[in-house]
Amino acid sequence: MGWLWAIIVGLVLGLIAKAIIPGKQQIPLWLTVIFGILGSVVGNSVATWIGVNDTKGIDWTRHLLQLAGAVVIVWLGDMAWVALRGNKQRT
Repeated sequence: MGWLWAIIVGLVLGLIAKAIIPGKQQIPLWLTVIFGILGSVVGNSVATWIGVNDTKGIDWTRHLLQLAGAVVIVWLGDMAWVALRGNKQRT
């Protein structure tokens, strides 16, 4: 069941990250989910490193770090996708 939650959280974080980043991103949805999952993992790692991964109630700091990780990874991933695939527009 953990993998299902990872996919759901990755999808949500990836889509929010795409909405935050200015301009249009050209990465496909499946890659958005993967980058969202990676951002979540990075955010959790940073939260553990700074000691805010397990608090009482809602872990707002951890969630913001997950979102920040997703924004950075989606942004870098989109730049890499465009560089590898070229700036091809769908018609």
